[in-house]
Amino acid sequence: MIVIPSPVQRRPGRLTAVALLAAALALTACGTQRATQPTAAAPTTPTSTDVPNATPYAEPGAGDGAPHHRENNGSRIARDLSPAAEQEARREANRIEPVLKGLWESGTWDPASVRTALLRLGYPSEDARPNTTQTVGALTVWPGEPRFTSERGYVTPEGASISLRVRPDACVIGFVQPTNYQVRTSGPYPETGCFEPPFAH
Repeated sequence: MIVIPSPVQRRPGRLTAVALLAAALALTACGTQRATQPTAAAPTTPTSTDVPNATPYAEPGAGDGAPHHRENNGSRIARDLSPAAEQEARREANRIEPVLKGLWESGTWDPASVRTALLRLGYPSEDARPNTTQTVGALTVWPGEPRFTSERGYVTPEGASISLRVRPDACVIGFVQPTNYQVRTSGPYPETGCFEPPFAH
């Protein structure tokens, strides 16, 4: 016959030890998260969808172009011409254009010949360069800017560039070279006045 001890007959010390061991295992079980521990999340790379309405920066009016075009090319953007400045500059451009056209058609585009032909229009000549102050009413003629070529190194292209400071806020800019010629009106550039700045690299 098997005798099952009654609850009173069980050893209280052994029962207490088993209960404490079970409780300790429950509290320290591997892989079990405690309610007081924060849940760790896997690191993520933020994307534009993580922030509501997040869009890349684009300057007003940039269209499909580079978003920082105006900022990066600020020195190459001429000031706007007022209607009065445009009218005065256009009048002088209309005087200069036939002279450059005639030089181009005759195959004459060296700076000395271009200067001589334009001085006949009555402009005073000035030997100014970019980053210098050009006198109002003065004409400047200079050779093309040297350009680097992989075959011959730096080469000064044939032709001449011109600049006429019509008034403090208006310029006439042009050139004549073997392939073509051009005359246009422009406001001054922030750093170089009536001289169109070269492209930065």
